[in-house]
Amino acid sequence: MWQLYQFPLCPFSRKVRLLLSEKGVAYELWRENPWEHREEFTNLNPAARTPVLRNGERDITLIDSQAICEYFEETVDRNPMINGTATNRAEIRRLTALFDENFFADVTGPLLHERLKKRLFMRQSPDSGALRSAMKLAHEHLYYIDHLIDHRPWLAGATMSLADLAAAAQISVADYLGGLDWTGHEQSQGWYSVFKSRPSFRPLLSERMEVIQPPSHYSDPNA
Repeated sequence: MWQLYQFPLCPFSRKVRLLLSEKGVAYELWRENPWEHREEFTNLNPAARTPVLRNGERDITLIDSQAICEYFEETVDRNPMINGTATNRAEIRRLTALFDENFFADVTGPLLHERLKKRLFMRQSPDSGALRSAMKLAHEHLYYIDHLIDHRPWLAGATMSLADLAAAAQISVADYLGGLDWTGHEQSQGWYSVFKSRPSFRPLLSERMEVIQPPSHYSDPNA
């Protein structure tokens, strides 16, 4: 069986978990704290980053969320997440990269640094200016999602795709850390509420960090 080395608030781990669940791929969760640099984990991935997917029986180790997702797109026919015409597949990959790279750099990454890393490991107070900047940029990203949903049923087209999974994974972490204000973003909130109701998403919403609790609306599919 596949073993997924992941950290609960790693958005890239969440992206892989969503894809595996949507495709019906069985796996075991292994909690990995990347900052500990465990020898067993760094032997699998010298960069010491989650997620890493390992199948010992087949001697396969997959590293990097996009590489993992592309592997299962190529090997599992069920519920394709990079589909449609060549143009549509390019759009899916474009949006996936936007959320993996830009949303993470602007919003999720700073929130994780200020509200998780500083509190738990650096024993420092968060920088209020950095938090305000991340929340302001979150609005800009949500406006773009509003625009996409105004013109498409899903972010990249007519059906759910990897772009939706990547966006929902990033948003779920930002929402857990209290970095999103949904006011004025009815389109984005409606799209995200659909995800919160999906069986693949419920396990993510039920997990809690040891000392950091999410806002009361976090796991409510109607909020």
